[in-house]
Amino acid sequence: MKYIKLLEDVSNAYGAPGYEDQVIDIVKANKGAFSLQADAMKNLYMNFTNIDPSKPTIMLDSHMDEVGFMVQAIDENGLLLMQALGGWTAASAQSQLFMVRTNDHKTYVPAVATSKPIHFMTAEEKAKPVALTDLKLDVGATSREEVINDFGITVGQPVVPATKFQVNKKNGMMIGKAFDNRLGVAATLAVFNELGVDGVKALPFNLVGAFATQEEVGLRGAKVTTNRVNPQVAIVFEGTPSDDYAKSATVGQGRVKQGPQLRYRDSTYIASDLLNGLFVEASEKAGIQIQQAVRDGGGTNAGAIHTANNGVSVITLGMPTRYAHTHYLISAYQDFQDTVDVTVAFLKGLTEEDLAFTQLRSL
Repeated sequence: MKYIKLLEDVSNAYGAPGYEDQVIDIVKANKGAFSLQADAMKNLYMNFTNIDPSKPTIMLDSHMDEVGFMVQAIDENGLLLMQALGGWTAASAQSQLFMVRTNDHKTYVPAVATSKPIHFMTAEEKAKPVALTDLKLDVGATSREEVINDFGITVGQPVVPATKFQVNKKNGMMIGKAFDNRLGVAATLAVFNELGVDGVKALPFNLVGAFATQEEVGLRGAKVTTNRVNPQVAIVFEGTPSDDYAKSATVGQGRVKQGPQLRYRDSTYIASDLLNGLFVEASEKAGIQIQQAVRDGGGTNAGAIHTANNGVSVITLGMPTRYAHTHYLISAYQDFQDTVDVTVAFLKGLTEEDLAFTQLRSL
């Protein structure tokens, strides 16, 4: 498991939307000899300093943020009101342990999402689902003043799940938070590492890594990165929700340990059939199993990328993850490694002629 330490580091990093600083530090530490730049939104650009304008550009996209919360207010009892950053259900957040950033912008302190003890609940309350707006965070204080003065927490601080990465070395199954989409962040870094500086230079196209912010709150960072990079093709890496238990084995299209998921459609875009076709050919030639999926919901940065500028041909590769948007996700290391390997094989096999369809042409 060559990249397991990288996966542990990116999973454990705290990075709610707009507060991806710890993830940025890890990308910087693992960029190798490639250049790395940041913009005002904290988006990162790898290998963007040596663009050859005569070549087309392929952008490897991933997003650094994870679903979290923001401190909205502090009540008189010292409980923190929460504003969701990304998609949560109350059932997945209630009674869970979170980490809240303090005013020094470095330290995080633990907090428990509140739950009313069953001893105090009426029969009606027991039968009624809890709403996300019913939940607050308890850092162990007894007053608003204690939270502000002693804990150093004020309105606007980010909140993330308190989960530590672990891996079963016997079967390669990983448990951790933020696999959506730290798996993608690690995949981009791994692809560049596998190709190496000389390998990237030898490609018949520019290759740029774009690490976007704020995907979970509206694909915001990818709108900026795509405008700046101006790619003709993009490969979007995602930690995609697995359907192991939602669908039968015969109709499942995102099952753990069955390879990366190649999307043809979701609620935000329809994939390039020409590009998907080339990718299927590359996977077959490399002998790497993939899963072809038509998603009836969900979305990725592809939704923002494919309509940017003059239009971008996009591939979306998902690494299946169980229990997305919760504290504990499960994913297979082999699916990650297969995603890296098939992407490297695909990039190495692409020719300038393969990409001619991305240009405006006469008919």
